[in-house]
Amino acid sequence: MLTQVGPRERRKERLDRGLKVRTEGIYALSSGKEALYLLAPRLTLILGLLILPLLMPNLYWQRVICITGVFGLLSLAFDFLANYVGLICLGGALFMGVGGYITGILNSLFGMPLVATIPAATVVGAVFSTVLLSPCFPLRGIYFAIVTLMYPLAASRIIEALDIFGGTEGMADLDTLPNIWFASYSIIPVLLVSLFALRRLVTEDIGLVLRGLKDNDQAAKASGISITRYKAYSTFIASAIGCFTGAYLVHLYGWAGISLFALDFSILPIAASVIGGMGTLVGPVLGAFILIPLTELLRELGTLRIVFYSLLLAGFIVFNPEGLMTYAQRKYHQFEHWVEV
Repeated sequence: MLTQVGPRERRKERLDRGLKVRTEGIYALSSGKEALYLLAPRLTLILGLLILPLLMPNLYWQRVICITGVFGLLSLAFDFLANYVGLICLGGALFMGVGGYITGILNSLFGMPLVATIPAATVVGAVFSTVLLSPCFPLRGIYFAIVTLMYPLAASRIIEALDIFGGTEGMADLDTLPNIWFASYSIIPVLLVSLFALRRLVTEDIGLVLRGLKDNDQAAKASGISITRYKAYSTFIASAIGCFTGAYLVHLYGWAGISLFALDFSILPIAASVIGGMGTLVGPVLGAFILIPLTELLRELGTLRIVFYSLLLAGFIVFNPEGLMTYAQRKYHQFEHWVEV
């Protein structure tokens, strides 16, 4: 005997409800939909950045994307040190200048090709920057920030006063990247690898140690952890990223000069981090991809762009202090779908 069964009841359920066990880097999945739920934002970011150069209308905007990648890496390095280690480092300009001048010297004086100068400048510059900043490791907060801000100012004045490394004229006629496509698809993969590598790093055991240093370095020291060693590791990673951007920028333009120590390389990453969301790693990268192209669109306004930056930052700090990425992550996890009861 057949009985008619009525329609099954349905209710709304959050998309992330099926993730029974969850940490920042490890997930327990029970279906392909849950895997897609986790992979969709990551795949969107990867494919979006890889496709972006193809969508640019001309050579000028393709170069803007290259410069945006540079600031994206600097913003990533700043966010890593500030929000995972507790070192508010304004030395982005220092890293840029050190990496740029090292690659310029190796290329102009020793005739090394760019495929060798960029890796060499990245490693040597990171070691040099870490040693240079090591006396500042006992400092915290604004004191560390002020000292790191002084380094690029002092470096540019020393080069100008002693007339070394080309002085105010800089070093010209350096090797340039073969073409704009090579330039675009060399900076974007490095940006993606750095982003996911740092994301993985901060979810490992060493990431727990670094957060401990940020929260209470004296308690970490009392536990037998070498504060100086872990701060040196972190500074080396961040400075390697910054020195790579300096070396890359020199070969993008074929010139190295004291403008590599410009404070824009220290200040704009902070603005990008505020807009994108500090402490998320990906947020500052997205903030750079918003702020830098917007800067080019407003170039006709001249110095009035500073007013726009001030209003934009004030608006984010007052009305959305968590940043775009933190807000987007929260809303994404709150999405609901219908399920049968």
